[in-house]
Amino acid sequence: MSPLKITTRNATTGPVLGITGELDYASAAGLRELLPTLALRPGQRLVLDLAGMDFCDSSGITALIAARNHAHAARADIALAAVPANTLRILRIVGLDQIFPIHPDSETATRF
Repeated sequence: MSPLKITTRNATTGPVLGITGELDYASAAGLRELLPTLALRPGQRLVLDLAGMDFCDSSGITALIAARNHAHAARADIALAAVPANTLRILRIVGLDQIFPIHPDSETATRF
């Protein structure tokens, strides 16, 4: 079991959250609670860098959707970067790859 760790950095396009460990029932609240503290401005892009994510269950997927809703409420964009293959498979099965722009890495995701 890998505890969830979320790091925040700023890019020219907006905040980048690095998500490491397991985004699951026990930890997804941590991401949801962080979202309101992010100051997003219209036109910015929130990037969730999932390169270090080991596992994501349905609660984690719900937290990703909460991040999308937070970004859209601020009239900002959202993008997922470095989505692990097992999570990407789930996103495709449930059609969320159609609502989340997906990039190979955070560097690509932070380009407009």
